[in-house]
Amino acid sequence: MAASLTRSLISPLTSRTPAKPSRSDQAPQILLCARRRSCVSVRASTFGNNNSSDGASVSSACNVLTQDSLPRRLTSAPVPNSGSGGSPLRVAYQGLCGAHSESAAQKAYPNCEPVPCDQFETAFEAVEGCSVDRAVLPIENSLGGSIHRNYDLLLRHRLHIVGEIKYAVRHCLLANQGVKVEHLKRVLSHPQALAQCEHTLTRLGLVREAVDDTAGAAKHVALKKLEDTGAVASSAAAEIYGLDILAEDIQDASLNVTRFLMLAREPIIAGTDRPFKTSIVFSLEEGPGILHKALAVFAERQINLTKIESRPMSWSSERFPGLDASGLQKCFHYLFYADFEASMASDDAKRALQDLEVMTGHEEKHGCFEPRPILSTSDFANVLQQFLQR
Repeated sequence: MAASLTRSLISPLTSRTPAKPSRSDQAPQILLCARRRSCVSVRASTFGNNNSSDGASVSSACNVLTQDSLPRRLTSAPVPNSGSGGSPLRVAYQGLCGAHSESAAQKAYPNCEPVPCDQFETAFEAVEGCSVDRAVLPIENSLGGSIHRNYDLLLRHRLHIVGEIKYAVRHCLLANQGVKVEHLKRVLSHPQALAQCEHTLTRLGLVREAVDDTAGAAKHVALKKLEDTGAVASSAAAEIYGLDILAEDIQDASLNVTRFLMLAREPIIAGTDRPFKTSIVFSLEEGPGILHKALAVFAERQINLTKIESRPMSWSSERFPGLDASGLQKCFHYLFYADFEASMASDDAKRALQDLEVMTGHEEKHGCFEPRPILSTSDFANVLQQFLQR
């Protein structure tokens, strides 16, 4: 019943997304709790719940950040929040102008300057390197499920969840002017968008081809003047790239909502003055009922779990040698991500994580990293980075 690592990210769950970041968005780091044989890090963040699908204006100018174009980091100091005469917050999102993620970024931070990035990794690195102030990235969709890449990147990067929003996604089938639905043979879009429109695209008999983002698909169709190829994207993308909308709301269900995380360099401090959501990640030894016992620490305290996700450890075969029940080399060990509705400032949540920490205690035979006192989130991130790079 031992673990390779335990980590938590804490976030309050508010009823709306503020137009301007609060001062608590620049709160100092929280001291972390550490035992002799395990370590737990704590991060605080604000989750804004905003379920409307307000449209957002977009600009046709689109200078996309790539990993090669990111400047070197000049300072580790956080970029000040805007709102008192300063320039607007620069908020990174993945995709081109007209992507649904751009609208989500503008919904999360009204009056911000959206900054398109070619990859999810680029958005993470842009925040870390102070090229932008925030990132707004998808984590799951009500039809397509979890965005696993961002789960993995949350573990590998030193950013804090400071909020979340829910954005209602409405997909359109786009094509060049004069092209009819019956002329189309294939359709381009992001894999998640294609999955969310699976039934409609199957009924139309269209071959699906995945690309990096929805707006990029629209741009490609427009630039290449394709007559047998459409794109699944937003109505804003149709306007930007001069495409016709052949069909609206082609998603498989009318309620198609994507949950986006708002990420920053600095955490905020959890409190008890409003509802909070806490996200944790941990690993466990295999054994009958082990996961049940781990989750029971929340049920015993009437803490509601809202999400659980497992991801395989890419380093598991190296870090956890041994044989499985059939006598073969163990190749799969898992990290468990869980969200629950409680603040780390509450006694129940503290006791639940203390009990979980005992169950996920580090054992030296795993050879992960030396247990040591953890004094700040940045210290923990350094240890984690060293561990992942071994």
